[in-house]
Amino acid sequence: MAGASREAAAGARRIVVKVGSSSLTTAAGGLDADRVDALVDALAKHGDREIVLVSSGAIAAGLAPLGLGKRPRDLARQQAAASVGQGLLMARYTASYARYARRVGQVLLTTDDMSRRTHYRNAQRTLEQLLAMGAVPVVNENDTVATEEIRFGDNDRLAALVAHLARADLLVLLSDVDGLYDGPPSAPGASRIAEVRHRDELAGVRLGTAGRAGVGTGGMVTKVEAARIATGEGVPVVLTSAVYADAALAGQPTGTYFHPTGRRARGRLLWLAHASTPLGALVLDDGAVRAVTERRTSLLPAGIKEVEGRFTAGDPVELRDTSGRAVARGLVAFDAEELPRLLGRSTRELAKELGPAYEREVVHRDDLVVLDN
Repeated sequence: MAGASREAAAGARRIVVKVGSSSLTTAAGGLDADRVDALVDALAKHGDREIVLVSSGAIAAGLAPLGLGKRPRDLARQQAAASVGQGLLMARYTASYARYARRVGQVLLTTDDMSRRTHYRNAQRTLEQLLAMGAVPVVNENDTVATEEIRFGDNDRLAALVAHLARADLLVLLSDVDGLYDGPPSAPGASRIAEVRHRDELAGVRLGTAGRAGVGTGGMVTKVEAARIATGEGVPVVLTSAVYADAALAGQPTGTYFHPTGRRARGRLLWLAHASTPLGALVLDDGAVRAVTERRTSLLPAGIKEVEGRFTAGDPVELRDTSGRAVARGLVAFDAEELPRLLGRSTRELAKELGPAYEREVVHRDDLVVLDN
C-alpha cells in the first residue's frame, strides 16, 4: 500500500510545492542563494510537470538590507521587510530558473482576495495561464497589505488552499525536517511516521514550533493543519525536508505521506472556511440553524436573533447558534448597522415596508459554508 501511495505522488502532473524560510536562508537569517539554486535544481528535474511554488522568505530576505538583526514582532516592520525582501526573493528565483530557460511569475494573495468570488476566479485564471505558458508561478502572501485580522499567518495553510485553487494533484511541504516524527526529532528513539491515513492517528504526537533561525512563522503544527485541509479536499500531501525535494517528487519513500480523506469541495468555499477571518457574527434561532446546516438554504432575516461586530456588505461573518457555537461562515449581504431593524422579519414584509432591495437573503447559500465541528 505504501508503494501505491508513492506511485500516486510520482504520477502527479500538477504539484504545489511549499518551501519555508528556514530552507532558504543562512544560519544568520539572510537569503541563501545556494539553497535557492539547489531547490530550483530539484524542481527543474521535473520540468515535464506543472509546478506551483509557494515560497516564504520575503521578510527574511528584507532583514539585512534594512539593518534588522532578526524578524521583528510588529506588523509594520514585518511589512517593510517584506516590501524590500519580496523583490529580492523574486530576483533570486528569476536568476535561478533562467539557468533552465524558464520564466517565473509572481502571485501575491490575501485572504480577502480569496473569499471574494471575482478575485478568486481571477487568481485561478492567472495560475492557469502562467502554467499554460510554461512559467512557474511563485506564490506568497501579500504581506505589505495584509492586516492582523486578514492574514493567512503562515504559508503552510496558504499552500493547502493554493493546492485546491490550482486543482493540484499533490501538495509537497518542504521544511528543514525530513518528515513528521512521533516525538521531537532529536530525542532518542524518535521515529519518522511514514504514512498518515487519518488525523486520529496523530493523537498524542508532540508537534514542534517554528524553525531554526527564527525567520519563519510556521512549525510542525501548521504543516499538519495544512495537510488536514488539503487531504480533506482530496489532495495527497508529502511532508519532507527541502533536501529531499527531488526524491519526494519522484515518489521515493521520503518524509511523511498523508492520504486523502475527502473529496474536493467548491474552491471558494474552502477559502471561506479555512482562510477568512470573520469580522462579525450573526446569532441564529434553532430553525435557522437547521435550515442552514441541514437543508443548506440561504439565511433570511427572520432567523437571526442578534448581530455582533462591525462589518460591511461582502465581509465574512460567523453564523452561531444560541449557545455561541459556530455552525457556518458566509459573506453577508448587508452592513452591520442595517441588520437590527430586519431581524425576525420576513423578506416579503421588509420589501413592502422598505422597498424591493430588502427582499433578499442576508447570506446567500452560494456564499455560505457549513463548518465541520
